[in-house]
Amino acid sequence: MQFPAKACCGALLALSFVPAAASAQGVPSGPLSVSGGINVVSDYRFRGISQSEEKVELQSTVTVSHISGLYAGAWGSGLPDSPRYGQYELDLYGGYAAEIAPGTSIDLGATYYVYPGNRDRAGPSDYVEAAGRLSHDLGPVSATAMLAYAPKQKSLGDDDNLYLNLDLSSGIPNSPVTLTASVGYTDGALGTAATNGHYLDWSLGARIIHGPVTLSARYVDTDIRKTGVKAVDTLYDPTLVFGIGLLF
Repeated sequence: MQFPAKACCGALLALSFVPAAASAQGVPSGPLSVSGGINVVSDYRFRGISQSEEKVELQSTVTVSHISGLYAGAWGSGLPDSPRYGQYELDLYGGYAAEIAPGTSIDLGATYYVYPGNRDRAGPSDYVEAAGRLSHDLGPVSATAMLAYAPKQKSLGDDDNLYLNLDLSSGIPNSPVTLTASVGYTDGALGTAATNGHYLDWSLGARIIHGPVTLSARYVDTDIRKTGVKAVDTLYDPTLVFGIGLLF
């Protein structure tokens, strides 16, 4: 199928930076640490839109970080089989993260989105996106603002894309529960034909971390208008996304 999120383009994610994947725990090894995890989600939603046709998908991630703040890693997810995207998405990312003041940190990086199962006749699918994030702790609330930009490239229909996002999270005292909220704005090639290239997405959720196990639930929605085509509209419908992950 042709994902509506890519009606004018050829790819998925932004550097958020391991979307839908479990956050990882570091394993120190001198100046290097390795972290990662596997995650099962009830629906692979990217910026409010289902990329898995509302089906369960297995996702995984691994990151190698240096004490200097440099990091590199990979994130992957299964996909419904299609000529353009195959059955798997592989995101190769790298960047630099550091605390610049007490409670304030930056993360600058880029991601190369690869679809190994792409059939040439379906057109290009791989693309590159750069992103910057600024995080700050506001008392019990942690806020992260992100700007992601994909320059013009063939897989995006020779167009570019801008994505803005604000994430909030807060742990509930004396419990393993963290509440989350997110709002984002897409403008450009990664928008949909139904929205003339721009739309809002948002989510509310909670996650529980118990040892290496993470449980999560999110309500996800967008302001995308109905097209009248049920097979398309259902991918934008508000939904609850559940996940269970194992960290290492």
